[in-house]
Amino acid sequence: MSLFATVLPWAIGAMSLALLLAAWRLAIGPSLPDRILALDTLYINALALLILLGMYYRTALYFEAALMIALLGFVGTVVLAKHLLRGDIAE
Repeated sequence: MSLFATVLPWAIGAMSLALLLAAWRLAIGPSLPDRILALDTLYINALALLILLGMYYRTALYFEAALMIALLGFVGTVVLAKHLLRGDIAE
């Protein structure tokens, strides 16, 4: 068994745990900026988990889904930050 095959399930488990902890912070965050940062962390962890699953199953479909999550997550974070600063999204 190679080192890659040994480490990959552990990495998937670690990313799953990080995903759960970010979701917990999103649910109980004391303030709105904490929740926005938790949402940003949540999509980054989901992105990493999809890339790891793509390597585990050896398919490119997970990489395409990770790319879509990256694009939507970035736009979502920018919109939420703009709403937090100005209270309005459109100018």
